[in-house]
Amino acid sequence: MLFTIKEIDPLVYRQQTRRSTWSIALLFVLLALTFSTLSVQLFGQPGGDNFYWNLGGVIVALLLTIALVRQVFWSQPWMASAVYGWQLKRSLLRITNVMHDVKAGVAAGDPLSFKLLRFYHLGVSQMHRLDGNSSDHVQMLAEIDQHKTAMQALNLPIDQTQFDSQWLESLAKHA
Repeated sequence: MLFTIKEIDPLVYRQQTRRSTWSIALLFVLLALTFSTLSVQLFGQPGGDNFYWNLGGVIVALLLTIALVRQVFWSQPWMASAVYGWQLKRSLLRITNVMHDVKAGVAAGDPLSFKLLRFYHLGVSQMHRLDGNSSDHVQMLAEIDQHKTAMQALNLPIDQTQFDSQWLESLAKHA
């Protein structure tokens, strides 16, 4: 899987992700109310304890909402920002899971590890900007600058906006 960091306006990103989140939440609530009501009307007992029929309706609504998001909404333009954010976070998480190997590779001078750590720094920086989380970003600036300087000293390209998940497999072979 190849992921590329794109330039995105943080205000537009937050506006679009908020809108898509609210849309999906509203859909879930409407489906939950509909399926809970239907299950109680079809299978419940008047005046009885219909908790499990209500719960069943909510579970069906949740499963249907998940299916709709993954199969129908995921490719829609109004979901693009949310999908991008999810893919960015997923890419960063995959690197975080092997960060000990990445940092060991950087210490050993492995160019692939340098690329992975640079992508990670650029990705985290963007995620902080998109989420409006400047305090966490400030804490990382020294590490980011130090790594960038080390890459420049080794004549490695610092414009590392792409991440290929196969790099992690290569890293595992070297570790």
